[in-house]
Amino acid sequence: TVSFVDFNRAGVPLLEMVCEPELRSAEEAFQYLIELKAIVQYLDVSTCNMEEGSLRCDTNVSLRCVGETTLGSKVEIKNLNSFRAVKQALEHEIKRQAVVLGRGERIPQETRLWDAKGQKTESMRSKEEAADYRYFPEPDLVPFVIDPQQTAKVKERLPELPAARRRRFQSAYRLSAYDAAVLTQDRALVYFFEEAVRAGGAAKPIANWIMGDLLAYLNAHSLEAEALRGDHARVKLRPEWLAHLVESVERGQLSGRMAKDVFIQMLERGTDPVQLVKEGGLRQIVEPELLTRIADEVLEANAKSVEDYRRGKVTAFTHLMGQAMKRSQGKANPQQMTDVLKQRLER
Repeated sequence: TVSFVDFNRAGVPLLEMVCEPELRSAEEAFQYLIELKAIVQYLDVSTCNMEEGSLRCDTNVSLRCVGETTLGSKVEIKNLNSFRAVKQALEHEIKRQAVVLGRGERIPQETRLWDAKGQKTESMRSKEEAADYRYFPEPDLVPFVIDPQQTAKVKERLPELPAARRRRFQSAYRLSAYDAAVLTQDRALVYFFEEAVRAGGAAKPIANWIMGDLLAYLNAHSLEAEALRGDHARVKLRPEWLAHLVESVERGQLSGRMAKDVFIQMLERGTDPVQLVKEGGLRQIVEPELLTRIADEVLEANAKSVEDYRRGKVTAFTHLMGQAMKRSQGKANPQQMTDVLKQRLER
């Protein structure tokens, strides 16, 4: 005897949103999904993790020829497991239908599957008539009417949503529209950015580190921004540590190159950069007397390059600068080292 159990989502509630046919391009649909995901996450309704099944997306494509007012047959595309796949599938399907219509042929109403490996859609089943969709009334489901007063109360409790937060980031932190859009695309990034700024970090440098090195690290390790949050965060990085790193660079204690190395150690070891600098002796050399000593040692050991430079061979300075940075083990402040070398050469 074989028994079958239909869990039918095992009690997990399903909210289905259906859009009117008003999106005009694959890019527009892609941006719509990104914004929708951000709103749902901000409301804490869902994690929106497509791999775990907490978010699903099917698309419909209908074309019409120039001069016509009625859309053509609807083609549904399934098997889309990422927003990137949605965009690719739409781009392919739009081109495919355009070619078919261009030959004067008819587009059948059907469901197609997206083949990510082959980068194409394939026919799954035909849905020519409404009966094929198996539409029928559900007698156990009664109309659900929401009291307007209840709706008003819920609106009052809504958190700051992505669009409003983007505007605030631009006005309060003087960020560009692009920076604000990237930082607000995920609530984990919003939290991390604002906490780092509250800890004393300058807004623009903090934004640059998050959008650059941090997102690059997450992408390289196939991690979402949510990996930064919570007691079980997979990336052991605290916002105040990023603030400390930015402060160290602004004070001249770390060069840009050194800061990048410290940043990776900070992520891998889960340690405050202040502690890492102390342990590794990574502090940048900015003291004039130490830089002068290094410059004098380099000039004494490279007499020919000194002579070449003083005869007008400007490229000789590159060699001297390289030797100075090597002697300082890369810790000398590059701009200060350049100034000191030139001062000693022009004596």
